[in-house]
Amino acid sequence: MRWLGQWMAYFAVRTVVCIVQAARLETCALWSSWLAWIAYDVVRLRRSVIDENLRLAFPEYGDRRRQEIARRMWMHLFLMACEVCHAPRKIHDTNWRDHVTLHRARDLVNVLLRRRPTVLVSGHFGNFEMAGFVAGLLGVPTYAIARPLDNPLVHDYLTRFRSSTGQHLLNKDGSASKIQDILEQGGALALLADQHAGPKGCWVEFFGRPASCHKALALFTLTNDAPMLVCFARRSGGPLQFEVGLAELFDAREGSEAELGVAPLTQWYSRVLEREVRRAPEQYWWVHRRWRDPPPARRKQKRENPPAAA
Repeated sequence: MRWLGQWMAYFAVRTVVCIVQAARLETCALWSSWLAWIAYDVVRLRRSVIDENLRLAFPEYGDRRRQEIARRMWMHLFLMACEVCHAPRKIHDTNWRDHVTLHRARDLVNVLLRRRPTVLVSGHFGNFEMAGFVAGLLGVPTYAIARPLDNPLVHDYLTRFRSSTGQHLLNKDGSASKIQDILEQGGALALLADQHAGPKGCWVEFFGRPASCHKALALFTLTNDAPMLVCFARRSGGPLQFEVGLAELFDAREGSEAELGVAPLTQWYSRVLEREVRRAPEQYWWVHRRWRDPPPARRKQKRENPPAAA
């Protein structure tokens, strides 16, 4: 009966997509604001995680301001889903300038035309799905690493959107050799690197607190002589209006010896991402538990110095 549940879920998703595509973008924005209020104030969906994340990231903000960021974040997430539904019909290679403003386009193109492997990295910030979509429209094929969805029908449907303009998806598990081949051939690897990597990850500062990042982010760059480009696709106005471009660039050939390491490079990425998030905090996915376990050294210190009994 599992296949029946998957088909029912797929049918529900396609029905919602049809309804969204039939609506005007302004209507979608209105629906998103209502759904944001329901998610945060009525259902209180992951509210404890969101409130805790915002309190840790912005201790200088008052409760009212942090709650407003949380509501606007939910609106951003719902509107992002609507934009993904509308984009294939409304944004094409002839009219993308009506929807997208490029930031540091010259620097971005110069790196991508060098015929060297490239690591394009971002986070769960802005409409990152549109970043790959726009890159394909501009003639830059990318290879993105993603975990397959539990429902294969929904996964295939989303994959068709992601690959419609030239973005290729790689399974998160078992793709190491394929990733290495892509980089050796001068391809562009796209990553979202801001999820918790567990106690064995590379611990860096993110919003002034220790956070675990995947070491592969820096290793892809350092072991393949691949420039790392921190990119973004930030909503700059109404629906389907974006600023897409380059935030910062790291090239091992031009960096100092102090920067040539997993920890320094991962910290550099986290610092750049934090700077971009601070510019539009409502467009970041605060639903993730970014700060979880303390670093291993801190846990060891707690075991060696247990609190005194009351």
